[in-house]
Amino acid sequence: MTIALPILAAPNLARLRGFVVSFAELLSSTKDERSILESGGALLAQLIARDDWLPDEYAEPDPDRYRQYLIHCDSRERFSVVSFVWGPGQATPIHDHTVWGLVGVLRGAERVESFRRDARDGLVADGPTALIEAGQVDAVSPRIGDIHRVANALTDRPSVSIHVYGANIGAVRRSTFDEAGNPRGFISGYANRSLPNLWDGASPR
Repeated sequence: MTIALPILAAPNLARLRGFVVSFAELLSSTKDERSILESGGALLAQLIARDDWLPDEYAEPDPDRYRQYLIHCDSRERFSVVSFVWGPGQATPIHDHTVWGLVGVLRGAERVESFRRDARDGLVADGPTALIEAGQVDAVSPRIGDIHRVANALTDRPSVSIHVYGANIGAVRRSTFDEAGNPRGFISGYANRSLPNLWDGASPR
């Protein structure tokens, strides 16, 4: 007896490729951060509105900690596109970015606690904890608020978000902070050792 195996649809890399091209065109047209966050946020919202393009290996959770996978880095390092994968209950430490960033939730939901420096250079909460759900986009930058802690809001399954940063974020020296606001420098790097091939001429465009 022959058993028919399910046919798994290949990821729609054309959608991701179009996003990368459009974002590069945006950065070629303006250096104004407000415009980048507004127009880039709209592009990211369009990308995460459909969940048919992210290869499975860039959505793989780790049992011990969240993972950060590089999906694309601009050849001039003007921007990078990253997938963050959170297992149930996983969270970042309090951290900064030092560059502008956009965060769009593709699957699940994230809980975001924002912080700011007080008069004594410590950290205090900057508004209530926010819940960012699938299809929604958030923004960070040193101008509008750059320090936060992020957690998977779900306790029973992973969440996945797509981040766009104004640099090769895995190579940027940043800081984590303890509750008193004391910084500790780090460079995040990436969990993956390969990239999705967006430019394969044999793939349908």
